[in-house]
Amino acid sequence: MSLKNRVLHFINLSRKHPVVLTYIAMLGAMLFWGFSFIWTKKLLQFYEPFTILLLRLIISSLFLLVTGLALKKLQAIKLKDIRIIALLAFFEPFLYFIGEAYGLKYVSATASSVLIATIPLFSPVAAWFFFKDKLSILNFAGILISIIGIYLVILNENYELDASFIGILFMGLAVFSAIGYSVVVMNAAKRYNVFSIIFYQNLFGILFFLPFFFYFDFEHFIQVEITLEIIKPLMALAILASSVAFMLFTYGIRELGLVKANSISNIIPVFTAIFSYLVLDEILSGINIIGILIVLSGLFLTQLKRRMHLKNKIIPFIKTNGLKR
Repeated sequence: MSLKNRVLHFINLSRKHPVVLTYIAMLGAMLFWGFSFIWTKKLLQFYEPFTILLLRLIISSLFLLVTGLALKKLQAIKLKDIRIIALLAFFEPFLYFIGEAYGLKYVSATASSVLIATIPLFSPVAAWFFFKDKLSILNFAGILISIIGIYLVILNENYELDASFIGILFMGLAVFSAIGYSVVVMNAAKRYNVFSIIFYQNLFGILFFLPFFFYFDFEHFIQVEITLEIIKPLMALAILASSVAFMLFTYGIRELGLVKANSISNIIPVFTAIFSYLVLDEILSGINIIGILIVLSGLFLTQLKRRMHLKNKIIPFIKTNGLKR
């Protein structure tokens, strides 16, 4: 089969089975976010955290503005919804990026991604409290198994946890803000398309970060010479991690729901561990590989209920309509 036919086959498959497209979109978001820890770690060699965050959002906003206007996807925000968008931006990018960027100063890229991946552990509580969602025992087991695998990923060769207390606190802030963001974006996604949501949250994020940048980082920023070594990871962060990944994730939340979408984030440490080994020369030991396999096993369990639910709908339909399998 030629490449063109493969692409057409994939498009037809996605139309017939939109759930396939949803999971591919989610995996794409996780891939970009998994690599974002690497890109941020590289930029921290040159810039302070607030500088990275502000530049990242400015470039992302410009990209979304130009692309959104060209594709006619950018919606005007209503006055009554400004509070929702502002709250969205406060959780993410503002609080989340502060927690992630400062956490990366004290914790390795792999360990940081692992700590971020504890988000699914707290998502069911938020989903139950705000949306009355239910989660099966099998799904809970999958999440807990993934958490066990996650901590195996961050053990060093001596089976010791390699993460500082300050770094863990900052990553805890990122986890808290990600849960808050997921709850608020469920409401915003009903009113605006993903393009508009990401653009406006980044725009508000710039306003939040500007005072901190001028107070803490401006003097250091003007002393750093801009090179290709800075531009490459910065553009990747802004366009792939802060723009494309957020759109894919917002689409995933809308299609899968809060708990299932967040549970897929367990795969981020897998990507980050592999990328850290290949790009940053971080050690990936045997226990880390075992942890990655456990994470994948737990991730499969968290998604199993949906597959069983679809099967229970399809088979009775076939039998009722006298169709052959």
